[in-house]
Amino acid sequence: MAFSHNVAVVGISGGIGKFHLKSVHDNGGNIVAICDVDKSLLKEQGDMYDIPENRRYIDWHDLLTLGEVNEVILAVPDQLHREMAVAFLEAGKHVMCEKPLALTREDVAAIARAAASAKTKFMVGQICHYTPAFIKSKEIIGSGLIGDLFFVESEYAHDYLHLFESHSPETYWRLDPKRNGVVGGGIHAVDLLRWYAGDPTEVFAYGTHKLLPMVPYDDSNVALLKFPNGVMGKVFISTSVKRNYTMRTVLYGTKGTIICDNTSDYLTLFTTNEDGTLKNPDGEKIPVDINNHNTGGEFCDFKRIVENDLPVEMNADMGARSLAVCFAIIDSSKSGKPETPDYDFSK
Repeated sequence: MAFSHNVAVVGISGGIGKFHLKSVHDNGGNIVAICDVDKSLLKEQGDMYDIPENRRYIDWHDLLTLGEVNEVILAVPDQLHREMAVAFLEAGKHVMCEKPLALTREDVAAIARAAASAKTKFMVGQICHYTPAFIKSKEIIGSGLIGDLFFVESEYAHDYLHLFESHSPETYWRLDPKRNGVVGGGIHAVDLLRWYAGDPTEVFAYGTHKLLPMVPYDDSNVALLKFPNGVMGKVFISTSVKRNYTMRTVLYGTKGTIICDNTSDYLTLFTTNEDGTLKNPDGEKIPVDINNHNTGGEFCDFKRIVENDLPVEMNADMGARSLAVCFAIIDSSKSGKPETPDYDFSK
């Protein structure tokens, strides 16, 4: 008998929750229930996906004992991740939780402990792992075509001004002082570089605060990262840049270079001849799909893991490690000194 993926999506007020709903619907999952505090959205999305009215919840606690639900997707504000993730794991549900895992070391540790002791699967939604250009880049690196990496850089460049100006600091979750832009958005770029080059051993960062006066933290940061095996790195994180959104990423190897991002339909690949000269000075344009929020690929992977009882690559520990680097970037920006990421969340 085929396994039934009976899913509850918690949090549909943000765009990502709607992406998850569509992904479950389009990729063989059963939307058993939805939950949000916005009644109008519950009706809109419930009607769109033919979800019965008695399965449209305002209080997420009601889902804990709903036996039909075996998988839960959490697309709620980051501040709520700990309480919900722990509760659903303890209730025996498989959980996919949006990034970042949490906002504090204490909350990260609590989720990691719950995931480690649970008999179900827990996955962090680091969507870059499902972005076609980044997947292709990972494959090229693995093939050895560009040789050994020696420098990697990525950026999270986004402008949140219109969001912040239209919301009150007292009520808008993205304006919570705990949600530093490095953690909230920059974790994408940090996690991507960890995927390519491993865990940084040291971080040195600067921050500036020129464009978002309504937030109590630096709105732009740049960090130098020391990776294993002699690999250097750089990450630029800004939630206030005056340009179009991008995660432009460059991966330098001893035999070639990859230039890619999440919003273009190609990546540029430079490779070398045996004598080290460039084969094509302008690079080779390799077509890729544009899908910078590939929640469909993410849900299909989650389904595969749950159905076949497979290990989770982007598990709580991996989510915690990316956050450890983010915390070190914030600390270094404040201290003006190099910081060592603390990957031990058991303390």
